[in-house]
Amino acid sequence: MVEHRRAPRIRVGEAIQVTNAITGEIAGRVGNLSLDGMMLVANRPAREDTLYQLSFNLADDRGRMHTLEIGMHEQWTESANVPGQHWVGLRFIDIGSDEQAVLNAWLARSRQTAPGT
Repeated sequence: MVEHRRAPRIRVGEAIQVTNAITGEIAGRVGNLSLDGMMLVANRPAREDTLYQLSFNLADDRGRMHTLEIGMHEQWTESANVPGQHWVGLRFIDIGSDEQAVLNAWLARSRQTAPGT
């Protein structure tokens, strides 16, 4: 399979809960992450072409947790293989420099430890 995305996606090995930063509701969990977006595994479909403010935690190289709150734009939503679950593709549209640095470091570490790398 040929990858056509701008940035390679890293599959997440642990459950990373995602929260709607506006409502406080759990939106789902991270399926995969890249420099410019993520796939959310959600219990309901996202609204088409909608902007979201979502937050989740990532650990740094010392194991300290950092909360990333990121503005995202829904790109696509489809039913997952599990009944009641949906895959939601989101593009990052607003991320602070501190959050970007945490994400970049997490992605770099995850690439080094991914099987087959």
